[in-house]
Amino acid sequence: MISSNLLAIFYLISGVLFILALRGLSSPETSRQGNLFGIIGMAIAISVTIFSVGNFSTGFLYLLILMLIGGSIGAFIAFKIPMTAMPELVAGFHSLVGLAAVFVAISAFLNPEVFNLGSSGNIKIASLIEMSLGAAIGAITFTGSVIAFLKLRGIMSGSPITFFGQHYLNLALGLVLLGLIFYLCKTQVETWFWMIIIFSFLLGVLLIIPIGGADMPVVISMLNSYSGWAAAGIGFTLENTALIITGALVGSSGAILSYIMCKGMNRSFFNVILGGWGAVDQSSSNKSKEQKPVKSGNADDAAFLMKNASSVIIVPGYGMAVAQAQHALREMVDALKKNGVKVTYAIHPVAGRMPGHMNVLLAEANVPYDEVFELEEINNDFANCDVAYVIGANDVTNPVAKSDPQSPIYGMPILDVEKSKSVLFVKRSLSPGYAGIDNDLFYRENTLMLFADAKKMTEEIIKNL
Repeated sequence: MISSNLLAIFYLISGVLFILALRGLSSPETSRQGNLFGIIGMAIAISVTIFSVGNFSTGFLYLLILMLIGGSIGAFIAFKIPMTAMPELVAGFHSLVGLAAVFVAISAFLNPEVFNLGSSGNIKIASLIEMSLGAAIGAITFTGSVIAFLKLRGIMSGSPITFFGQHYLNLALGLVLLGLIFYLCKTQVETWFWMIIIFSFLLGVLLIIPIGGADMPVVISMLNSYSGWAAAGIGFTLENTALIITGALVGSSGAILSYIMCKGMNRSFFNVILGGWGAVDQSSSNKSKEQKPVKSGNADDAAFLMKNASSVIIVPGYGMAVAQAQHALREMVDALKKNGVKVTYAIHPVAGRMPGHMNVLLAEANVPYDEVFELEEINNDFANCDVAYVIGANDVTNPVAKSDPQSPIYGMPILDVEKSKSVLFVKRSLSPGYAGIDNDLFYRENTLMLFADAKKMTEEIIKNL
């Protein structure tokens, strides 16, 4: 068994590595190094935790069996999961973190002696508050993440699910939770503890169902933050330094990222975390597509326009991810560069279904980092651009965000694709994007629709080039 001083030192080392991991993951150039720091930090934290178990012979066997089962499942999923399913995978993993926090809180409440928290009916007040908050946040994270997973997977409708008085019900449940925590600390009656968990499970569902598809990337980031705070709360209960540091890092970084994304989408941070307060009915913004003229073209038309352009801006979106078109896209860009065409990539903060989705895909195709620009860096360039090649992006290019106050994406900063001289829009059909609204860009005079699978269309363009 490791001494408490040595345990604290190793946990501190792992905490420093986690901080270095976050720093590395903040940039594509250092992301691999950051990932490595995170792996080493987690390996140290797990190893010293195993060796800190009191009854080593019995405890080690149980831990080893459970780690092998969990590790095997995780490795299998990691190898099999496609990049397009990464958002729902992240939501699924968040749910497991929340559920783990709930289970640890239950164990600590039922067996306080084992955790040095006192005895049944006489648990330390501070420990009760910590485990109650950890259990409540963990339960909210679990059911909220499950709902997010179902929406992202398409099992459940991505549209907001609302009913009269919904937000006031959420507020009432929040106040009830605070009351239950107070009575639990005052009486230490087991019934209150179980009610805290049940009400938190319910609140997690009610907080996420009214949030629509357009805000899903923020929800993923927000649930990530929740899972961190749940882990931190349980860390205080267990007096585990590694859990406290890791939970605080995840919680704070997730909250900051959620705020940045809300700002990038012109969303109220508090509206989103309180369950889509003020959500607009998405169906109200839909317009009849049949009454509008659409210009469509083919790969030969697209190749001609791009080959004779001086500058091309690529706008990737979820459609590119679905078609796995990033490698073909890189090949097309290389061909354009040989013809002397300047090519850059424009990334919207919420392109795809999770933060950094497009950046990861482009990095997978070895696209140079210095050719990839965020919205605020490249948006002014569209006015001087000859061709904008939109490959699978939809809501992030929709002009109604600036013109229709009734639209659910109204006020969201978009990529000003419509200002380009020509817009080549690769899409399978005129179907709406994940926000569930029609894209006005389809019908603009300077837009040429390329109805096809993103990868196949790009490969056809390469042949024509």
